[in-house]
Amino acid sequence: MGLKGLLTSLGRLDRMIEKAIVLAEAAYGTQAAADPFRGLHISPDEARRLLDREPGAPLLWSGDECVKDSQHQSYVEGSRIAWLKDAFGLSHFDMDIIIIALAPELDTRYERLYAYLQDHVAHRRASVGLALNLLCSTVEEKIEKRAHFAPDSPLVGKNLIHLIAEPNNPQPSLLSHYLMLDEQVTNMIFFQEGLDSRLSPFCEFTYPSIGMGSVPLEVESRRALLSLTAHARRKRQQLHLYFQGPRGAGKRMAAAALAFETSMPILVADLSTVYREPGFANLLKILLREAWFKDAILCLDETDALFSDENAAPCRLLLKALAEDSGITVLMGTKPWVWHGFGPGGVVTVPFTTSDYGCRRSCWNESLRAENISLDESELDALASRFRLTRHQIASAVKSAKKCACWNAATATGDGRDGINDKPAMKDIFTAARAQSGYELAALTRKVDVRCTWNDIVLPQEAMTQLREICRRVIYRHRVLGEWDFDSKLSLGKGVNALFSGPSGTGKTMAAEIIANELGLDLYKIDLSGVVSKYIGETEKNLDRIFTAAESANAILFFDEADALFGKRSEVRDAHDRYANIEISYLLQKMEQYEGVTILATNLRQNLDDAFMRRMAFIIHFPFPDEESRRRIWAGIWPKAVPLAADVELEFLARQFKLSGGNIKNIALAASFLAAADGGEVAMECLIRATKHEYQKMGKTLSETELYGEMKTPQIRGNGS
Repeated sequence: MGLKGLLTSLGRLDRMIEKAIVLAEAAYGTQAAADPFRGLHISPDEARRLLDREPGAPLLWSGDECVKDSQHQSYVEGSRIAWLKDAFGLSHFDMDIIIIALAPELDTRYERLYAYLQDHVAHRRASVGLALNLLCSTVEEKIEKRAHFAPDSPLVGKNLIHLIAEPNNPQPSLLSHYLMLDEQVTNMIFFQEGLDSRLSPFCEFTYPSIGMGSVPLEVESRRALLSLTAHARRKRQQLHLYFQGPRGAGKRMAAAALAFETSMPILVADLSTVYREPGFANLLKILLREAWFKDAILCLDETDALFSDENAAPCRLLLKALAEDSGITVLMGTKPWVWHGFGPGGVVTVPFTTSDYGCRRSCWNESLRAENISLDESELDALASRFRLTRHQIASAVKSAKKCACWNAATATGDGRDGINDKPAMKDIFTAARAQSGYELAALTRKVDVRCTWNDIVLPQEAMTQLREICRRVIYRHRVLGEWDFDSKLSLGKGVNALFSGPSGTGKTMAAEIIANELGLDLYKIDLSGVVSKYIGETEKNLDRIFTAAESANAILFFDEADALFGKRSEVRDAHDRYANIEISYLLQKMEQYEGVTILATNLRQNLDDAFMRRMAFIIHFPFPDEESRRRIWAGIWPKAVPLAADVELEFLARQFKLSGGNIKNIALAASFLAAADGGEVAMECLIRATKHEYQKMGKTLSETELYGEMKTPQIRGNGS
């Protein structure tokens, strides 16, 4: 509403009040009207005057006289007050009430005038009773117009006007409630562009300056978005868009660009915070109205927070509010939209995915060049193929790697007088890239600290060849699936899945570590014995949570203790046996859908049928080590700094004790602690004692002959206690 129109409305209110004052003087008497303590006490004369009036009649009514102005205000077309009237379907009477409530916000003299007319110096806001007295001339009209203050009326139901009870009146009548124009409505009328104070903790209002050209969507999708939005804006029609995709995929950027291209501001709200606020339903009304008042695109982020059973109630409130809203709303989340059929126009889902290999490679190249970092072609290939990151995550990884390089250089140079080299090494960039994802997966699984290399493992040549082949599958994935277009032939199986079978301690976990180390990826270990549930359906839910979190983790999944599932895959005797097979099929299905590396470790290969084997890309057997393998394990288990005594006979240990690599590692570590406690070297005596204890852990007791055999240093016999 322009200032001229507002002043015209207030001038009309002044004429109404002026007439009311004349009538008030006649009703109260001149002496009573001048009493500075009016309303604080009631005299006998005043009580008699009140009884003289007709019951229910307007207080300022006097015979044929009426303060009501017969000429309704004609609001200026295009003004804010006219827009308010049309937008909420308000009557002229409603608009008069708004003007009465608004007046003290512009001029405090109205507070004194209202106090005078209400016969109480403390009643400085217009009450429902005063509004009816000013606007109605008969008892019948007052009764009729009470409906304008009902809970479902446009004024009260849409929170344009708040009815405030007297603080000292525990059971006030409707007439004694004061009129308070909503803060948001007041700010809109007075052209105050700031964000409503009730929304500022979880909302952001901006005028974007980025165009659709920067949005990571296909050209056709960008055109469709612009066309839909322009049509809805031109026709003033409801439009609900759902941007679905992983965090950092450019959803918020797209919403901002959409607002910029349609010359609209954008109001962004974090739903994960809003729905926890007291009075969520009222906040939703304020939020939608704020977007409406500001002619802004409303962007509701983090909608996933409401798509759960425990949040069904706030979700219903949101859907109801959106269905009744006629603006342009963009909802954003990572999960598929499940509320099909919602709203008269439904929801248009716009998928945002992690970029393909070529786009990721370009993003890496751009982000690295922006930071003056150059990599060779093979390094760019490695980053783009192994990390399925969004544009935002790639830029963040590069900046993080540069900061890491600065820190490493600063700690190496000391005072920094010669400058600090902030160019990150490739390992710094890989570390930063890994740090961009995996948060959700870390909460469900255990992240393994990867240290092992190819030199640490002892396996038959065939097994080693297959392990290296797994790595090559990942390294050259972009060439086979992308450049050679094998991706178009595959609906499943784009990732790499492998089965590691063999006795405990034969190197299955170490092999998974080596693959992760070779590829520069994180390794997450999932103990399937903790995932499998005795309750039907729970195992699948647990697996689904893990694989959903893994989609954006850029990690290798290592399922250990798969015997928890495969141990039950035998003869089907009852419903639970049949269900065990269903659980295994579900796990295999999720592994085939996962585009990363998944590894299963089991001791029970004999329980697996041919159909299962066909669905695995690699099946690698880890045999119990023979004597030669044990000798190599014993020789390679020691760090360079460990002081080995001259009497240590590794050949004897390999020949005499048929142990797995895991057992040998335990013995070497225990013997080192024994030597450290004695303050000397790791001698044969320490190794024999540690071996004896390791066998005891396995429930076996060795005789002296079994412990010492044909050892070349018999002088330690009897000391292996």
